[in-house]
Amino acid sequence: MVKVRELTLNMGPHHPATHGVLRIILLLNGETIEDSKPVIGYLHRGIEKIAENLSYHQFMPYTDRLDYLAAPSNNLGYVLAVEKLAGLEIPKRAQYIRIIITELTRIASHLVWIGTHALDLAAMTVFLYCFREREMILDLFEMYCGARLTTNTFRIGGVPYDLKDDFIKKTLEFTDYFPPCVDDYEKLLTKNRIWMKRTKEVGFLSREDAINYGVSGPTARGSGLDWDIRRDSPYSSYDEMKFHVPVYPEGDVYARYLVRMEEMRQANEIVKQAIKALEGSEGLLAENAPKKGLKKIKKAPEGEVYHAIEAPKGELGFYIHSKGDSNPYRLKIRAPSFVNLSSISTMIKGNLIADVVAVIGSIDIVLGEIDR
Repeated sequence: MVKVRELTLNMGPHHPATHGVLRIILLLNGETIEDSKPVIGYLHRGIEKIAENLSYHQFMPYTDRLDYLAAPSNNLGYVLAVEKLAGLEIPKRAQYIRIIITELTRIASHLVWIGTHALDLAAMTVFLYCFREREMILDLFEMYCGARLTTNTFRIGGVPYDLKDDFIKKTLEFTDYFPPCVDDYEKLLTKNRIWMKRTKEVGFLSREDAINYGVSGPTARGSGLDWDIRRDSPYSSYDEMKFHVPVYPEGDVYARYLVRMEEMRQANEIVKQAIKALEGSEGLLAENAPKKGLKKIKKAPEGEVYHAIEAPKGELGFYIHSKGDSNPYRLKIRAPSFVNLSSISTMIKGNLIADVVAVIGSIDIVLGEIDR
């Protein structure tokens, strides 16, 4: 009788396929994973405690550094929570501008995801194509606010800048150019035998487990959970936009891939609709907002609020407890990467070591918002 010897193996925290300083302790039987434990905290910066020692406006740039691949989405989640606390009514034009910027962000974030995910599984060409298109979006961000990565695009009460004609023209050109690009990515991957072998029936997460772990975003929708905050609890005039929420019940890496590919197409259509909605709309800042969105809120109302948005990686929520001061008494961030990562041990159990790389890529984590 052959005696089975279990082996404990560290994967990370400096493995390139862990997408940051993530360490996973694997308990192996040969190359089969019997158990695992994700270890985080190597990037911890105490951002929530920093927020409690800064004014509401001063904390804005820190939100850029959470999911630094989708800074405007972090900005939006935070300002919506503060605006909910302060009772600010945001003008329609500002809401549409926010939609345009954040949906471009969704595309840019997903482009990094598919590019790096494919690269992890040895598909180099897709990576180069995706970063080519992402550069175009970063050029648009630079036109709008002067920054490309940590953009700090919004303000409490609205937006700091209107969209110039050049920006609108370039954005519409991009929305016409982009759909065939997604088709090209799919031609390279969707029916590729190697890609399907590495992703189908790998990293399974059932709908029930998705609910129990509290996962959200494409990770949840790839397990058959039909939930999208933009549609089911709309904010910033998303209720005026028509879009399809892709849902796949298979629950594997391949299903999560299909969800995000369709989400890029849908985000592209939302950008077009929001640009059209700009016609005739007015207002960049709420009437009772701090001047130009820059002045301190000297005294916020007392109370507790929570506001969540559909960020590229899932439900990004901000909880604020105010005692009536110019800074929050307590601030807590519900980061989707942090919550979604909790399901990884279930996903990889019974799979091989090589499958861990595919599963991590399919969750699309960023350690900046996991450790905070």
